[in-house]
Amino acid sequence: MVDKNEIIKKLSSGDMKLHEIEKFTSNVKESVDIRREYIETISAGSLDNVAHYSLDMEEAVKKNIENPVGTIQIPVGVAGPLKVQGEYAQGDFYVPLATSEGALVASVNRGCSLITRAGGVTTRIISDKMTRAPVIKAESVIKALEIKTWIEDNFHILKETAETTTSHGKLLKIDPILVVGSYLYPRFVYSTGDSMGMNMVTIATEKALDLLQKKTGAHVVALSGNVCVDKKPSALNMVEGRGKTLIAEIVIPAEMVKQKLKTTPQAVVEVNVAKNLVGSAIAGSMGFNAHYANMIGALFLATGQDEAHVVEGSMGITTAEEQNGDLYFAVTLPDVPLATFGGGTRLETARECLEIMDVYGAGKVQKFAEIVAATVLAGELSLLGALASGHLARAHKDLGRG
Repeated sequence: MVDKNEIIKKLSSGDMKLHEIEKFTSNVKESVDIRREYIETISAGSLDNVAHYSLDMEEAVKKNIENPVGTIQIPVGVAGPLKVQGEYAQGDFYVPLATSEGALVASVNRGCSLITRAGGVTTRIISDKMTRAPVIKAESVIKALEIKTWIEDNFHILKETAETTTSHGKLLKIDPILVVGSYLYPRFVYSTGDSMGMNMVTIATEKALDLLQKKTGAHVVALSGNVCVDKKPSALNMVEGRGKTLIAEIVIPAEMVKQKLKTTPQAVVEVNVAKNLVGSAIAGSMGFNAHYANMIGALFLATGQDEAHVVEGSMGITTAEEQNGDLYFAVTLPDVPLATFGGGTRLETARECLEIMDVYGAGKVQKFAEIVAATVLAGELSLLGALASGHLARAHKDLGRG
């Protein structure tokens, strides 16, 4: 039988590390409880609410978490119905959004209502890729260029080698291959199926680099040289794309803009130009939009995506035009890493939220991507409408402050 007090005593004295608790307990739940109780002894409060969870922690500790003490809870609301006219997503959807920001779900819901009433939003996936870019050190710039040429001439060999590590990933290209002094930054670009694929492409690239080093004598400084560009805002990802590159568009009759948004197409266009385009430009922003991160973040938390990729999903450009008196509105998201299989999607709450949209599991990631793009448009349209009509502060006062 485990002596809980003895383990806590050893943790307090430094004779045991947090990750070693499992060696002395019979199951994961027991380890979680002891670890949490220890943390309570050295903190100012209790973790009563963190202690309550329905996730299968036995499964979670295998691939999703280390040193667990419980879970957090974030309210989940639904927006919809949202009518989507995509290549993969067609029909009306309710979208789960996990957030503690009052007014967000209401705002997205208003956008969904307007979109559905206008006949639906058209969505398309422009490209689909995941990247890993190592940094290689050569003896000189001449040697660096020789390695660059070798990569270009032997792509098919590197491709075959990389793909021996996965049944789903395909190496599409190695481009760009940047040379800075004697450093070399080749960007390996893959397709990864229904998995987000970051781990997949990392393992595949490492295998290809083993071959590269043997053939050229190249020295791999690091498996990631930041040209990937993973979990950071990047002009390269804005241009080249990463994850899913998505576009959603809609034309909304002027009368509907007036009725639902209490403004005009001309006013929405002006706000978009002045705020999202000019304002973002003078700020040096890579997000020429109002708040993509709100919808991306809420969807990512609800559906078990890698939350650090919200920074990539926050980039993109909103366009608004007056067309024959009506409002043309579109969002372009160049960099949205998504998964419906593996990673955090295996957690029970994430699976349930994905199943609300019927996008859990293999063969569903394209459908999910189009729903994500449509949801971003709904939230973006609603906020610009609120700004154009002067209703933003009132909405947050009524819904965000309780």
